[in-house]
Amino acid sequence: MDVPQVERDGERELISRAKAGDRAAFAALVREHGNEVYTLARRLVGDPHLAADVAQDTLIRAWKALPNFRGDAALSTWLHRITVNTAWTHKKKARRHRGYSLDEVADVAAPMTAEHPEIAGEILELRIRLRQALDALPEAQRQVVVMKDVYQWSHSEIAEAMGISVSAAKVRLHRARARMARHLEASA
Repeated sequence: MDVPQVERDGERELISRAKAGDRAAFAALVREHGNEVYTLARRLVGDPHLAADVAQDTLIRAWKALPNFRGDAALSTWLHRITVNTAWTHKKKARRHRGYSLDEVADVAAPMTAEHPEIAGEILELRIRLRQALDALPEAQRQVVVMKDVYQWSHSEIAEAMGISVSAAKVRLHRARARMARHLEASA
């Protein structure tokens, strides 16, 4: 038996135990997938503090919904869908527009400056402009861009996660990219 199969069997066992109410088994699943949940939340909402709230709420929702998890999709896919829905809910509630702190800008610039100091400023400026263009998108379009361009999801995976048709996912992605391009041109 290969290692990936052993890992899948181990995860299935943890899922089964967690579904039966075993909190230690669920904690093991959280250790395995928690970082993925936070990373996706961070990319969807932009703000690290809001992302932490989204990740926490995602895991709470997952714990409550786990008895209904059928296993048709991988646990990570199921958690991604909950994360997307939770991020959407949190973003609707958020009232402040996200800005960039000097600490965040410095953290992004540090590794680039060490490697290529002559282009570090240009790269940092482009990253900031891309983040602003992404933040300017409507929530549904932002989610599609993050799922496709960051996580490399297929159109069918995006459609399933968002509860839309594959055609609708493609249209949203096309419109989002066009909108981002216009935003980048205007900010150049």
